[in-house]
Amino acid sequence: MKLLLTPIVLLLFFLGYSGTPTRQITGKVISSSDGLALPAADIRSLPSKTTAKTDANGKYSIKIPITDTHIEVSFLGFQTQKAAIKKADVINFSLADDVKALAEISVVGYGTQRKIVTTSASQHLIAGSPGAAASYLNGRVAGLQVMNDVNNESYAKISENNFKRATDHPLSTFSIDVDAASYSNVRRYINGGNLPPKDAVRIEELINYFDYNYEQPKGNDPVNIVTEISAAPWNKAHRLVQIGLKAKNIPTEKLPSSNLVFLIDVSGSMEAPNKLPLLISSLRLLTDNLRDQDKVAIVVYAGNSGLVLPSTSGDNKQAIKEALSKLSAGGSTAGGAGIKLAYKVATDNFIKGGNNRIILATDGDFNVGASSDTDMQTLIEEKRKSGVYLTVLGFGMGNYKDSKMEVLADKGNGNYAYIDDINEARKVLINEFGGTLFTVAKDVKLQVEFNPSKVQAYRLIGYENRLLNNEDFNDDLKDAGEMGAGHTVTALYEIIPVGVESKFLKSVDALKYQKTSSSSNNTGNELLNVKMRYKQPDGDKSKLLQKAVVDNGGNLLQQASDNFKFSASVAMLGMLLRQSEFVQQGNFDTAIALAESAKGTDKEGYRAEYVKIAKSAKLLAKDLRNFANTGEGK
Repeated sequence: MKLLLTPIVLLLFFLGYSGTPTRQITGKVISSSDGLALPAADIRSLPSKTTAKTDANGKYSIKIPITDTHIEVSFLGFQTQKAAIKKADVINFSLADDVKALAEISVVGYGTQRKIVTTSASQHLIAGSPGAAASYLNGRVAGLQVMNDVNNESYAKISENNFKRATDHPLSTFSIDVDAASYSNVRRYINGGNLPPKDAVRIEELINYFDYNYEQPKGNDPVNIVTEISAAPWNKAHRLVQIGLKAKNIPTEKLPSSNLVFLIDVSGSMEAPNKLPLLISSLRLLTDNLRDQDKVAIVVYAGNSGLVLPSTSGDNKQAIKEALSKLSAGGSTAGGAGIKLAYKVATDNFIKGGNNRIILATDGDFNVGASSDTDMQTLIEEKRKSGVYLTVLGFGMGNYKDSKMEVLADKGNGNYAYIDDINEARKVLINEFGGTLFTVAKDVKLQVEFNPSKVQAYRLIGYENRLLNNEDFNDDLKDAGEMGAGHTVTALYEIIPVGVESKFLKSVDALKYQKTSSSSNNTGNELLNVKMRYKQPDGDKSKLLQKAVVDNGGNLLQQASDNFKFSASVAMLGMLLRQSEFVQQGNFDTAIALAESAKGTDKEGYRAEYVKIAKSAKLLAKDLRNFANTGEGK
């Protein structure tokens, strides 16, 4: 009998038989402070110590022995929580912040280690100077969160705009920018317990993440110019000018037909839950929003590129979704070959007068083929002549290549968004469907002329990588930004009025061969003149719009519109995160108070979420200073 049983036991062993029955437990893990999902949280079943992790949406599923009694959840910066396993197969967790745990973590370069603070960083933090925590931020740190791998994310360096004297530089010229990727990326850092690298903070993208209640354009022009002036909240002696552009709203049913190509990165770097799986879910949302007259093709690229789905009508949503669901990640990244194929498919199915667009979804980690920023820029600049626009959707973290993504979108006559969760996908691809995908004005440029009898100096806040030469404004061959249906664009200028002393203005010797004067032909109260040029989406010749701006000097910040106060708050937070030398008397409390007073209707809750982000950023900055003050880790 024993001889008979032995082979059976061995067979059951090799087949993985376990004598203990199991059960499946599922649930979701969120932060109790803001209700946001916590991805990659550690799930452990006790006493068996079976483990799992939450996905990009904070959900988990774990198969455990039926003898286990508890589920334990832990996540960096939050208090570990344990729950008894009862009859229910769904156990949700809401984790509270653990400030003490965060304070035990500091950053070294792009990686992080426990209980280590460099001496120079500590000195900056303790000093409380304008560069407090600058060694962390200016050193392009990842933040407070412990990471197993070195952070290889890349961001183009930003040198902030300085103040310019109106007598020496009466004109300021730049291309508009409707991208909002920087805000959702910064939010991802802060929600993960990190302060972002300073070069990840593009202030104009933080400001333009939000919609503003500007007046609709009237007449035949697709864009309207709106302006407002008040005191700068970070320096009451300075003035702040808001220039807003509003593109006309077009009902979805009246938008032109779309010829879309989903260009999807399926390389090995896209395996993570917050990359390809989130990408697929995002594009499935967009598919649900397609009309019968729209069509979609799917191109993928890894070691090689290929056509997964030929151009398919929007009335066959099931075929599109099935093609998306079959995608999997693996291989290296031949981005250049994929882009070429996508443009070919788009041009083969071109709709005259329609919306012809490639939607590139990737983490930007191009490493095979045309991989340098210069090569990719040249390729995109050539391909955009076909009349096909490019929208770029960024996903993931750790090896995220923001610098490449921005180049592609800027040079491809398109826009750029960072998708950190499914709610952001809904915002970009559903709520802002028209603005994201349907261009109403292209090559939009702004040129502002300052009156030297009123303006001593001025500074454009943000837009550092969008600056143009003054002569570019009238050059219709010069590329600039695009505006989609319903889009708003906001730009802020900080102004030092004539007669106000400022540390930002250094004296120079009088010129020998020419006279300098602050006199002006304008003797009225005109502060500046705004000029805008734009082209129709299929046009080659630009049209000029302009508007003079008068400053009566009596505008109190408290009386300013919600549009003005909210954009000023976002600009201040951006300067604080960048540890800007221009933040002056700005602080987190003022930024938060301004935003709380300017939420307006906030139908989607984006402004309320911003307030939570600002409060979290304040706590993270405080944690850094407090940790340095304790002297621990030295």
